[in-house]
Amino acid sequence: MELQTISQVSKQFAISTRTLRYYEQIGLLMPTSKENFAYRVYDTETIARLRQIIILRKLRIPLKQISGILQSADARTAIEAFECSLNEIEDEITALSTIRHVIKVFIEHLELENTAFALPDDAGLLEIVDSLTVSKINFKEEKSMEELNRASEKLNKFEDKDVRIVYLPPMTVAAYYASGEDCEGKALDKMNQFVKETGLLKIKPDARSFGFDCSMEMTGVGEPSRTYEMWVSVPDDLEIAPPMIRRTFNGGLYAAHVLRSWDFGDWRLLKEWVNASDKYDNDWGSPRWISPETRAGQGFEETLNFYNYAQTGQMKDLQLDLLFPVKEKTNEKA
Repeated sequence: MELQTISQVSKQFAISTRTLRYYEQIGLLMPTSKENFAYRVYDTETIARLRQIIILRKLRIPLKQISGILQSADARTAIEAFECSLNEIEDEITALSTIRHVIKVFIEHLELENTAFALPDDAGLLEIVDSLTVSKINFKEEKSMEELNRASEKLNKFEDKDVRIVYLPPMTVAAYYASGEDCEGKALDKMNQFVKETGLLKIKPDARSFGFDCSMEMTGVGEPSRTYEMWVSVPDDLEIAPPMIRRTFNGGLYAAHVLRSWDFGDWRLLKEWVNASDKYDNDWGSPRWISPETRAGQGFEETLNFYNYAQTGQMKDLQLDLLFPVKEKTNEKA
């Protein structure tokens, strides 16, 4: 039986090691424990289960329902979940058909009038359009999966309403970085240990926590980190003992987006939004702190509910905000 490490599985399926740890925390996917292995390992059966989870997620089945499907021997459980998903898709198809019809009516009206732009003043038409409640159409008839994926990426591009611009103030942080196998998990565990041992939340209940890939070589979306660093903000006078490191963050502007469904592909969408912005420039490479040991000048993943998460340490309680460094565009005419 071939065993794979968490990093190998992460790379094979283009899924974050934190997502795998999250699946473990909620009991959806359990790695194998072996005496001669220091890290999480996955056997053939567990990897087969992960394939099933990924397939069901791509079919829009919620994690709670996936857990029920995989734990139940009754096919009815799966049928009910599939029927629910199918009903949603049918509603979207209906919405798309209605939109297509309305657009055709608009085109016919404009071609017939052949004058300045004006929509038809039709109360019935307004009623039809007003009845469309689907907020996002993710389904589109295409000839191939490749075309479907391209259509999905186009539809899922971030709009301005999906992104917030936030300012992170200067702060002193306690940092810890880890390299190699499951470096994200090791850094996360060390940070949780530091917070508990120092009683940090009692002296600084507004503490904020950040994590980021600081590999010297850039990693792509879906690839496991080679080196990962965790921060937690601390009082300026707090003593920080090794192996923790004191760092001074200079602050700055960030484009922010809440991570959806543990899909770290959102990083790519956030970058695309920044690069297309007419108000902000990509500031990814500009260092905002000094780090002799690791890379400095990249995006953060902030724990939004840090006060709660730091006390439970449960991945199911972890909520992340993606923070992409930006700067305001300069006025070239000035």
